[in-house]
Order: sequence, then C-alpha cells, then structure tokens
Amino acid sequence: PNAPELRGQPVTMSAFVDADHAGCQATRRSYTGVLIYLNRAPILWHSKRQNTVEASTFGSEFIAMRIAIEMIEGLRYKLRMMGIEVEGPTNVYCDNDGVVKNSTRPESTLKKKHQAISYHRTREAQAANIVRIAKEDGATNLADIFTKLLAGPRLRELSGAILW
Repeated sequence: PNAPELRGQPVTMSAFVDADHAGCQATRRSYTGVLIYLNRAPILWHSKRQNTVEASTFGSEFIAMRIAIEMIEGLRYKLRMMGIEVEGPTNVYCDNDGVVKNSTRPESTLKKKHQAISYHRTREAQAANIVRIAKEDGATNLADIFTKLLAGPRLRELSGAILW
C-alpha cells in the first residue's frame, strides 16, 4: 500500500540458472550460477558454492532455482519500491528437465524431504505468477559460465552471448 506511483515504461526480467553438481573437488559441494537480465541487459549475477552436499544433480539444481527465485523476488520488490513496474512474470531458464517438470506441473510430487523447502519455494513462486520456468538447452544456458571451468572457445562464446 505504500508503494510509490508507477513511473516510466514497464520492464521485463529474465534469468538463467545452473548448478554444477559436486563441482568442488575438495568438498563435493555444488556451485550455483544465476544471471538476471532486465530488458535484455545483464544486471545481476551470482556464483557461489552451495552450503550443503547434494546426492543428485536434481537436488543441486533445485537449490540453485530457489536461490535464483529469492534474488528475483528481491529485485522485483526493489524495482517496485522505486516506482518501476515489472511486466509479467520473470522468465527463468534452467537446463535440468526434471526441475522444470517438477516446478511447472501441478500433479508432480516430491518424495525427497530434504529438498522440500527449495521445491515448495519454487512451486509457490510459479503459482503466484512471479516466475515462469522454462527449459533451456545445456549448450546455450548462459549461467554455465558461473558454474563450470570452460575451455577458451566455449568461454568466449558464452561471454559474447551474455554481452550481445
């Protein structure tokens, strides 16, 4: 109720999310990578080792998705408090098919209790129309640059695509 009146044109947001399962050789923890765009300009990125060791790629990707959604919700709130309207839900692109299906289909269930918080946080944001989760091919997921060691040509390809 205390939000300022809207000023200017509405903006669109999109995000790329990825996790490198057990990427840390010493601790076997996964790395999370998030890249957020505002009107096709990269404005926020995140690359950090996860706090827990996950048994599967699915779990690592769900934790990365939860982190991305928390960042998106915070950014949407900040923009709104500055009088900037975010148009529609934020498109979130993830390269893990299982995470996309479990996040977007109402009939899907999760049988792993330790992933329940990330699972429900992601589904809640999807149901509230804050995010729209979609599949992105692993070869074109721009968040790969924040999670994996890449060869020179692949690194140049992704960094060029980020800054186009």
